[in-house]
Amino acid sequence: MFLMQVTLVVLLVAFAVFALVLQSQRHTDAEAKRRSIAVAQTFAHSPGMLSALRAPDPSAVLQPLTEAGRRSAGVDFVVVMDTKGIRYTHPLPDRIGKRFVGKIEPSLAGKVYTESVDGPLGQEVQATVPIRDTRGHVVALVSAGLKVKNVTSLVERQIPIILTAGAGALGAATAATVLVSRRLRRQTHSLAPNEMARMYEHHDTVLHSVREGVLIVNDEGRLLLANDEAKRLLELPPEAEGQQVSRMPALEPEIMSLLSSGREANDEVHLAGPRLLVVNQRLMDRGGGPKGTVVTLRDSTELRAVSGRAEITGERLKLLYDAGLGIGTTLDVVRTADELARIAVPRFADFVTVDLADAVLHGEEPATTAKGMRRVAVCGIRDDHPLYEKGRLIDFLPSTPQARGYGTGRSELVADLSTATGWHLQDPERTEQIVDYGIHSLIAAPIQARGVVLGTVNFWRSEQHDPFDREELSLAEELVARAAVSIDNARRYTREHALAVTLQRSLLPRGLPEQSALDVAYRYLPAQSGVSGDWFDVIPLPGSRVALVVGDVVGHGLHAAATMGRLRTAVHNFSTLDLPPDELLSHLDDLVGRIDQDEAGTDSPAAVVGATCLYAIYDPTTRRCTMARAGHLAPALVRPDGNVTFLDLPPGPPLGLGGMPFQAAELDIAEGSQLVLYTDGLIEDRTRDLDEGMELLRKALAGQPERAPEESCRAVLGSLLPERPKDDVALLIARTHALPPERIAEWDVPPDPAAVAGVRAAATDKLDEWGLSELGFSTELVLSELVTNAVRYGCEPIRMRLIHDRTLICEVADGSSTSPHLRYAATTDEGGRGLFLVSQLTERWGTRYTPQGKVIWAEQTLPEP
Repeated sequence: MFLMQVTLVVLLVAFAVFALVLQSQRHTDAEAKRRSIAVAQTFAHSPGMLSALRAPDPSAVLQPLTEAGRRSAGVDFVVVMDTKGIRYTHPLPDRIGKRFVGKIEPSLAGKVYTESVDGPLGQEVQATVPIRDTRGHVVALVSAGLKVKNVTSLVERQIPIILTAGAGALGAATAATVLVSRRLRRQTHSLAPNEMARMYEHHDTVLHSVREGVLIVNDEGRLLLANDEAKRLLELPPEAEGQQVSRMPALEPEIMSLLSSGREANDEVHLAGPRLLVVNQRLMDRGGGPKGTVVTLRDSTELRAVSGRAEITGERLKLLYDAGLGIGTTLDVVRTADELARIAVPRFADFVTVDLADAVLHGEEPATTAKGMRRVAVCGIRDDHPLYEKGRLIDFLPSTPQARGYGTGRSELVADLSTATGWHLQDPERTEQIVDYGIHSLIAAPIQARGVVLGTVNFWRSEQHDPFDREELSLAEELVARAAVSIDNARRYTREHALAVTLQRSLLPRGLPEQSALDVAYRYLPAQSGVSGDWFDVIPLPGSRVALVVGDVVGHGLHAAATMGRLRTAVHNFSTLDLPPDELLSHLDDLVGRIDQDEAGTDSPAAVVGATCLYAIYDPTTRRCTMARAGHLAPALVRPDGNVTFLDLPPGPPLGLGGMPFQAAELDIAEGSQLVLYTDGLIEDRTRDLDEGMELLRKALAGQPERAPEESCRAVLGSLLPERPKDDVALLIARTHALPPERIAEWDVPPDPAAVAGVRAAATDKLDEWGLSELGFSTELVLSELVTNAVRYGCEPIRMRLIHDRTLICEVADGSSTSPHLRYAATTDEGGRGLFLVSQLTERWGTRYTPQGKVIWAEQTLPEP
């Protein structure tokens, strides 16, 4: 034992020294390369290097510098050379002017190159670094290196440590040997050999005299001891001791597995041929002795009948346990029914069919009779059965077990289908096929939850099993009861989900308004797991402008959909006031805060926590887009060259938090660009990061600026969305247009009432040019009133603009913030009728405020061609 320990320690020490030498060699090479690169790069980037290379005699300038640097850096040489490899410097002066020994092509290409060569100084590791001029061109090279043997090694310092540790380990092993010997003497209590032999004889006599089998198995699965009773009970051969338990063909598989496992067993019942044995197994290493197990066996054959019944009960309990785990994993009625059918086949029945009232599939209350039953699940041990197929609508006759069970709420047992006349009346031809197929027994169990019968489950048995009995009827009822609550929950969820989807779709826009500023395409996809509060909108604004809106309400279900409708309506109302995006979001933030306060004062558990929104206004006359966001993701912009960027908008807090202002950003957008607005359901997913989702969106949009928005929507959804999205998705893609300059006319108006006549004349000429002479009279009246009001009540600067779009838009801007309003003038009033006249002559009119003042606008319908 001691020699073996010494040999092991010596081998470990030798291996450690060998490993240390290999490690030191790799460390030496790496250190030589690192120092060479560092010195070469230092010289390559040192100030004055370029000026020295341009000197008439570069060697005279560089030789002293490189020698001084070589000695201070601890390398063997520093060589400066031209691009052809001719040396300017070298530790050996006679080598100056000769070609450099090494490979310079990688460094001429701009790379740092290291290599091992046999140079003038011997075997060396050298690094070559390019010297670049101010324009980045390689004008010279620097190489530094040293001999590997000059790198300090750690082997000499670490070998004594290893030897000392080996000696310590050897001493510890010697001490351990002494302690083990002392422990062995203590365990045998210093007994003499004859005393040990007498003790063994007594032990052997007792062991083979008891009427209980005893086995000892070591931790390797080898049988060490078996008394006479154990050999009789297990029918072991005389030479069984010393063999592996797993190689004894006489043992039953269950007992063989137990003896080989080494686990503890308490009164486990196992069959061994015609006998029923009670087995106990205990570990025997608690006292520090050899590991293994001690097994005792008792013959309990009289309990065999009881064991069979207990096995059946265990199987049924296991079936109910599996049903509790495997049924109702989703809120889908059909899938829950299919899970019930698959659990019961073939462990309880050969075939299972599930019939639900057709109204249940739509989330509605079922009928009171078994008519209009839809077969939603069929499962069996074979596929060629003659039972009604899945999806069939069935009207069960009152005489059938299914109809009786549906009406009474109690299960029906038919032990022999061949004699069940009431069942045969349902479909004589098919029932005859079922009996001929071998199906002979049926249990029809109603699916009843919360006092309502939703359908029936039919358990069928064929020739592979005995007919159902009364005990199995109770098991069927318990099995169906486990699924009934899940099916009813799925029905209620289906109803709520359908209501929420219907509500949400009714609140979303059903079409896009007519406008000339943008070509718009959109997609809205509700989540498979529940309805959220995503929404979008396209809102025409005065002056040919268009507002784009995308938002997302926190939460799911009816509450989120209803809140989304309130916010969408509020956005429409605020947009009629022609508010800037930041002001509109501020008003929307106040509204969400009030909604939160109202919800907090009720018992509703689904209070709104907040929402996100992005609001953008695009003006085709200036190609300028103003937008602001409240906790929403930044939109993407696809430029006409196909480049995609995510706009850097000022971030704002989500709606409902309050206390923080919103900031708007303005940017000029080239004609033909595409604005892409979306909700987080498009790019966020549990399987990927947010950055990865945005990169996928960028790739789906990039490179095809000429693609129509409708095709872009299709491409984006195909690239980013899984088959069943977890969240709602709203996507809005708009291609921008610019109104041609020839369709816009602007004039500066002097603050003089006499200027009104000139403005009318200029406007009339422009209408004639546009072919809108029919609108000349009404336009003159409108402009006369608006310009006169601006001159009389406003302040400079005053400007007038005509826009020829889908309508004729007249705008008069001035520097005052005073807004006119429509009123009824008395018969004695001299004024007050102008705006009334404007409202009668135009489709609509209004006021919008700008940072410079206000704009009064009016729109007239164009005459039909």
